[in-house]
Amino acid sequence: MDGRYCFLENTIPKQCGLKAEVRIGLLCDRHVLIRCTIGEDFDTLMSRQTFEIKEKSRPYLMRTFKWDVSFNPAEESRFAYGWISFPGLSPHYYGESTLFSLAAAVGSPIAIDAATLNKTRPSCARVKVEFDLLKSHPPHVVIQVGEGDGITTELQKIRYDFKPKYCTNCKLQGHDVDGCWNLKPALRPEKAKDSDGGKVATAKATEVEIGKGKASIPTPSSSNPSQQNPIPTTNALIHAPSNNWTTVTRKNKKNKNQNPKPPSKVTGTRSPIGTS
Repeated sequence: MDGRYCFLENTIPKQCGLKAEVRIGLLCDRHVLIRCTIGEDFDTLMSRQTFEIKEKSRPYLMRTFKWDVSFNPAEESRFAYGWISFPGLSPHYYGESTLFSLAAAVGSPIAIDAATLNKTRPSCARVKVEFDLLKSHPPHVVIQVGEGDGITTELQKIRYDFKPKYCTNCKLQGHDVDGCWNLKPALRPEKAKDSDGGKVATAKATEVEIGKGKASIPTPSSSNPSQQNPIPTTNALIHAPSNNWTTVTRKNKKNKNQNPKPPSKVTGTRSPIGTS
């Protein structure tokens, strides 16, 4: 690895609480690739949209993205990981297959949080999903219970913890075309001025990619001595283990837990109600 980033090999596993070996390397000037050997570490990294690491008391803000074979260093992934909640869902629906069925209305279900699994928070069930930022996501899911003429329908609310926007023009997460500065220059804020009336230069960013995510690390601008110790932002690409997906076992067709089928009496479908 480039000497500028070699500290990441020791810092990321320790500060992110990773449990197994990970391979970290510089993919290109702006991206670091992190290869996970167990699915649990992959989930740990991907469960964070951003995380901060410190080297010699200097913070580096890192953003994570899922890596895949179509990776383009000039574009950010249109897919994101996030938690969704089902507030007020009856506890007898807390089985994994039922929750995964309901979460499939949003995206690909990945895992259930510990409080839901242990049934210690009966007021709300939470599921981690991978969703496509270019698709619409329903505010409700329909639960149908019963058989034949005895079917009853319940409307279950879906709450999104965080869902980043995606710009199809810039190919970046964080904003959409309605707020794109390149398409609408008038939206770009004026640069701040320092105490002497001069414009404050912005820091250049260096991106880092991690096996299935990416991160960027800005470097200070030499033209502005007042801009010292900026918080660098690194894009990290996170690479999942190819044959050892702890929670994402649905890739293996022989595993009966893959693509769990909904129970016969409970199904999750997109709500007929509008998405607004």
